[in-house]
Amino acid sequence: MLFHTIPDILSYANEAYGADDAIRWKKSKYEIESRTYSELKNDTDSFANAIEKLGKKGQHIAVIGPSSYEWIVSYLAITESGSVAVPIDASLPAADICELLDRADVRMLIFDEARSDVAEAAAKSCHDINVYVSMNSTEHCPQVLSFNGLIDDNRGSYEPAVAEDALCTIMFTSGTTGKSKGVMLTQNNLAENATCLDMKIGPHTVILSVLPIHHAYCLSMDILKGISLGSVICITASIIRIANNILLFTPDMILMVPLMIETFARKLEEVRAAGLPAEPVRKKIFGERLHTICSGGAYLNPDYVDLFAEFGITILQGFGMSECSPVISTNLSWDIRKNSVGKLMPNCEANTVDGELFVRGTSVMQGYYKMPKETEETLSD
Repeated sequence: MLFHTIPDILSYANEAYGADDAIRWKKSKYEIESRTYSELKNDTDSFANAIEKLGKKGQHIAVIGPSSYEWIVSYLAITESGSVAVPIDASLPAADICELLDRADVRMLIFDEARSDVAEAAAKSCHDINVYVSMNSTEHCPQVLSFNGLIDDNRGSYEPAVAEDALCTIMFTSGTTGKSKGVMLTQNNLAENATCLDMKIGPHTVILSVLPIHHAYCLSMDILKGISLGSVICITASIIRIANNILLFTPDMILMVPLMIETFARKLEEVRAAGLPAEPVRKKIFGERLHTICSGGAYLNPDYVDLFAEFGITILQGFGMSECSPVISTNLSWDIRKNSVGKLMPNCEANTVDGELFVRGTSVMQGYYKMPKETEETLSD
C-alpha cells in the first residue's frame, strides 16, 4: 500500500496490526521486551502532544543515540507533530555534533544518556536549544526533561495534520568527500520511498535491524517500511553482537552493508571447504528462519549471492543515496541479477549522461539545508 506521509503509515499499522508486536529489543542477556503497534501509536501520540505543549511544534528537533524504542517514538512523534527531525550520528565527537545542531537550527535535543556529553556541550555552545529530553531519565530535572515522564504527562490521542510536501527530516551526509550536507527530505519523499515497491513481504515478518538508525537506509527500510508491513522490528543497540542477536531474535530478514556480509561469507567459505552439510550450518549461524538479506551502501561481491544461496539465504542487492530517500533500485526475490543493483523503484526514473547517473522522481530531496550553491550544483530541471 502506497503512503504519502509518515503519520499515515503509523495510523494504518495501528488499525491493521494494533495488538501485534511492532518493536522488540533485548532487555537482558536472554530476555526480550516488546511493544505492540497500539502501544507504539499511543506513545507516539503522547510524545507529539508533549512537543506541542513545549512550544516546539514545527521547529527542528534533533535525536541522538543508539537504536532504541525511545529513538523510534521520538522520530515518529516529531514527524507526526509537523516538526522537523534531525537524526544525528551518535559516533561523532561532541564538538562536531554541536556544529551540526547549530547548522540545522535545532531548538530541542532528545538524547540517550550514552551521549549525555553532547547535551552538556550543547548547553554551553548551542544557545538556541532550550529544551533537553533524556531518553533514559525516570524523572524530570530542572535542566533535563524525562522522555517517559513527558509521555505520561501528556497521554492522549493526537490528530496529525501534515502536508505531503512538508519538510520532515534533515539528514546529514557522512562528509567523507567534504563538508557534511543536510539533506532535506519531505514527508512524501520518505513515505513513498518506503512503500512504493511491493516486495511480497507478508505481515509479521521478523526484521532484525542492525544498521545505525540515523542512516537513511535503516530508517526508511527497517523502520518505516517495516511498520507499513506490520513487521516485527527487532532493534539492537550495537552491531558488535550481531551473530548472537540473530540467534536470539531468529529473524526472517536483515538489512546489511557488504562488509557485514563479507564477514559471514568467510565463515560459509570455511564450511564449504570442510564439506559440512549446508542446512545444519545455516541454522547454527543464521537461526531457524532467516531467508533474506538486503544489501546496500557499497559494492557487493556478486559471488556472495551464489555462496549464500547454497545455504538457503537470498541476497537482494540494491543501490541508493540519502538524497533519494534513499533507495533508487533493488533486486527482487523473484528476479535476482547478481551482477546488478536491480531494477529502478517504481517512483524513480534514471539516465546516464557522460558517465554520471541522473535520477528523477518523488524520492529526490528538496535540497541541502542552507546550502544553495551545493543544491544548485546537485539538482536540475
